[in-house]
Amino acid sequence: MSEADGTTRPTVFSIPPHRSFVDALVAGLLDKYGSDPLAMARGRILVPTNRAARSLRDAFVRAAGEGCLLPRLVPIGDAELGDRLGLALDPIDEAPLPPSIDPEERLLVLARLLRGSDARGSAVSAMREARDLARALDQLTIEEKTPEELRALAPEAGELQAHWQHLYAKLGLVFSEWPTILEERGAIDLAERRNRLLHRLAKRWQEAPPDGFTVAAGITTTAPAVAHLLKVIARLPEGMVVLPALAREREMPDEEWKAFAEVRGEGEALAEPSGTMLSHPQYHLRLLLDRMSVARGEVQDWRRRGEPAAAPERSRVITHAMTAARYTDKWQELMPVERRLGGGIRAAEFSDPAAEAAGIALALRRALEEPGKTAALVTPDRGLARRVGAILTRWGIAVDDSAGQPLDQSPPATLLLLLLAAMEEDWAPVAMLALAKHPLVGGKGPERGDWLRQVRRLDLALRGPRPGPGLEGLSKRLEREEQRAAFALVRAPLEAAAEVLEGANTLAALARALHEALEILAGERAWTGAAGRELSALVETLETSAAAASFEVPPEERQALLRSLMAGRSVRQPYGGHPRVQLLGLLEARLLQSDLMILGGLNEGSWPADSGSDPWLAPRLRRLLGLPGLDSRIGLAAHDFMSALGAPEVLLTRALRDARSPTIASRFWLRLEAISGGMKRDDDLQRLALALDRPEEVRPAGQPMPAPPADKRPKALPVTAVERLKADPYAFYAQRILRLRSLEPLESQKLAAWQGTRVHALLEAWIVRDDADPDALMPALEEMLGADDIHPMLRALWGPRLREGVAFILEEVEKDRASGRVPWKAELKGKAMIAGIMLDGTADRIDRCKGGGLAIVDYKTGSSPQRKAVDAGFAMQLGLLGLIAREGGFEGAGTSPVALEYWKMAKSRGGYGERMAATKGDVSDYVAETGAKFAELARDYLLGTEPFVAKLNPAFAPYGDYDQLMRLEEWYGRGA
Repeated sequence: MSEADGTTRPTVFSIPPHRSFVDALVAGLLDKYGSDPLAMARGRILVPTNRAARSLRDAFVRAAGEGCLLPRLVPIGDAELGDRLGLALDPIDEAPLPPSIDPEERLLVLARLLRGSDARGSAVSAMREARDLARALDQLTIEEKTPEELRALAPEAGELQAHWQHLYAKLGLVFSEWPTILEERGAIDLAERRNRLLHRLAKRWQEAPPDGFTVAAGITTTAPAVAHLLKVIARLPEGMVVLPALAREREMPDEEWKAFAEVRGEGEALAEPSGTMLSHPQYHLRLLLDRMSVARGEVQDWRRRGEPAAAPERSRVITHAMTAARYTDKWQELMPVERRLGGGIRAAEFSDPAAEAAGIALALRRALEEPGKTAALVTPDRGLARRVGAILTRWGIAVDDSAGQPLDQSPPATLLLLLLAAMEEDWAPVAMLALAKHPLVGGKGPERGDWLRQVRRLDLALRGPRPGPGLEGLSKRLEREEQRAAFALVRAPLEAAAEVLEGANTLAALARALHEALEILAGERAWTGAAGRELSALVETLETSAAAASFEVPPEERQALLRSLMAGRSVRQPYGGHPRVQLLGLLEARLLQSDLMILGGLNEGSWPADSGSDPWLAPRLRRLLGLPGLDSRIGLAAHDFMSALGAPEVLLTRALRDARSPTIASRFWLRLEAISGGMKRDDDLQRLALALDRPEEVRPAGQPMPAPPADKRPKALPVTAVERLKADPYAFYAQRILRLRSLEPLESQKLAAWQGTRVHALLEAWIVRDDADPDALMPALEEMLGADDIHPMLRALWGPRLREGVAFILEEVEKDRASGRVPWKAELKGKAMIAGIMLDGTADRIDRCKGGGLAIVDYKTGSSPQRKAVDAGFAMQLGLLGLIAREGGFEGAGTSPVALEYWKMAKSRGGYGERMAATKGDVSDYVAETGAKFAELARDYLLGTEPFVAKLNPAFAPYGDYDQLMRLEEWYGRGA
């Protein structure tokens, strides 16, 4: 049909959101062309994405019944999804266009350019800048803005802030060099090639319309090249454009529709609507129609509804709900029926993301219980989607997430990154063991089991402070022959992989070395499966890239750079998902509609996401260039939300808080609440989510008090164990009877326990080797502090304190010498049978006193026991050592002690060092009292059958090594 001026009237339709777009489209096409199978086969349908093409094909299968010949389904592609332009739009019978430059190659070239202009920049920061720059170049190319237009803005750019001027200068540098680089390579940008193909196709169809019908369905991209093609299609003899969810006059009056163009001049792009119109869900449709030279009044309603579909009132209330803020006063004039969402839309709020994921999984499972019913979760929150997928797996429901698994989280990629991390950290135990325990390392089957046994033996051997650097440093830590044998087995492949990577200074050389290193560690398993193939493609691209061959990478940036290159790459499984359940992102969900649509993660910052920022194109430059503002992304998210609300059943979900703080409900959620007076809540689902992991009956553990028979109880123990027996009998039981020990962490900090061990060894050597020479102790301390295995930070923290503590000891020893008391033995071991139990202990130091008595000294590098604990019998170590001495347990001592003292080296009362006697009374009486208390403990717990009660005296049981074993949190403080 022609207009009055002789031009062809456009054929443009719209399908409202309350109808399933693909089902309604197929119903209309079958109604018009279905009677002639060849007519359908001659037609073609352009769709936005590959997933949309699959959805449309499925809709044809549902509607055709007995089958039909399908038209050609051609995706125009979406760069954000990695979709390319359909090959059908790149015919071979015309002059070929130059090939597009590989995305990774372009990224590397841009990074090299940026790095060259800023010699101080690192490879990783250059790559990050290059990724943002590539995105900015694509935006300019898609909007068909030339470098000359950007350079023409130089006077206006001078008004920008300093950092924007700096970036503008960099952008000009890239524009001056980038075309030359592309010309030398005989290539063009992917976005530019896409533009040329679309323009050439539009020209070809305009000059010679194709046979059969041509439909552009669901395409809402506002790029000029796409809009021009749609403009041509809309005016073909058998062409039509079908748009999703365009607001009609009855829902969005002309006054609101015209508000989009308030700040637009004649012939300008729709770039900066006033107020919040830029984030309106109809903004991009208005821009697209303007670029197609189509008025909204020329758009017709698609007459066939298809199935499934909601009530028509749904579309009107949805459109009213998304009204721009300046026009929301009209809500007061709407009739109740125009504000009612209906029973098909429900909402559920959950306490946290875990509960939200559980509720969504339950809703999907409930949908599957109805034969033939389909369901989909649509959310931009990929973490939520992964949680839901994991919960569904518990019930044997395998669902593929359309976003796939991030490549850097896949097994082959983590192996690569762990290898680089281990080398970067110079084979520190944590990094080395993480690499050795990787599931792809060590073979498979019995071979893998043997490998893991050796690795676990190394794990136990390397506990404690970090050893010296390199694999040789690890080797020096190992003391036993079986440990060294295990290390030899593990070391061989790790060392071979490290040797391959030595000297790989460029990115291409690094890729080749990593290829060989992964072969050494994992063999062919590194490249199998979808993840292996994706990683192999990346490595192969880097190996053959000319830009990578000259891109230098420092060893300390290898891991971060490879992780940056993996960003944006996903691993998608080719098959295996449930046929009736989908987990979709916003882009993947366009044009799709299931019987149940669950819109999850409806919080600000998630849906809609923050509009973000463009680090290269300042807002002023975007405005002057006529680029859509960043807030238009919110409008696209709003349109996706509108379209999804048209499903027969809709469930909206959000979490009241995330991992860090309370959340704010999405503006879309709040609008539906406001216009409807409150959405209907799915209370049952909320309760079920909370009850999913709640047991029917909670039976918290009681206070444990095991009572093994007397013959199973130890009859020999060290004096250090007696205090634990009295304060926390259960901890004694776990340690001495069950023989459980807490493992020291790998690469543990050299803190109090380690410091005490080193200081005790220092003071022992001072007496044994130097005969307590006062001039020898301080040099020995300096030698200890200068050792290679002490971190410089710890040396700086400990040094001054230990010097003060050692000075205190020297001062006290000299005072004792004046009274006839001299150091005699250090770390002297002794044992004696006391109350039927063989007690053994080690005295830190024993002095000979004037008159032949003994003084037993216990060094404390931390705090000394509280006087209250000593008097109550919860600090019995010195008293028990006195008992051993009294019984002649210390060889060569032969007398009872006359002094029992704690020498504290830490800060005390404004200075360093404190000397405290174990008792204020007579030492012999104190030793006798200690013996009586120990005899009582031995009678009840070691020779008798008294139960080992957990935390019997909690005030004197500060250590928590066995708190989890005794399930302390379940019973402590709960009462009877």
